[in-house]
Amino acid sequence: MFHVLRNEDGSIASLARTERPGGELLPDDHPAIQAFLKGSGNVSSFSEADAEFVRVLEDLIDTLIVKNIIRHTDLPVAAQQKITRRKGLRNRMQGALNLLDDDQRII
Repeated sequence: MFHVLRNEDGSIASLARTERPGGELLPDDHPAIQAFLKGSGNVSSFSEADAEFVRVLEDLIDTLIVKNIIRHTDLPVAAQQKITRRKGLRNRMQGALNLLDDDQRII
């Protein structure tokens, strides 16, 4: 639920999770709230930026490991597991898209 403050024309001026004097309480999935969030670029832009930033962090960690600045085992166990899981998912996705495998083995 969001507490909504409206402009004089009835458009949404701001959203808050905490109660605001003169605010109107609306559910998260209310069309006016969804339109406000999409129009401001908050929802899709922020999610897209997060995904891009995660990829930057993955590449940074890989670079630090390759240059022997850190070792995979220097990271906390939970971080090691998450990195390994993401690498596995990425490799499987790339493999699924690679219809002509470069493997030269004879079957």
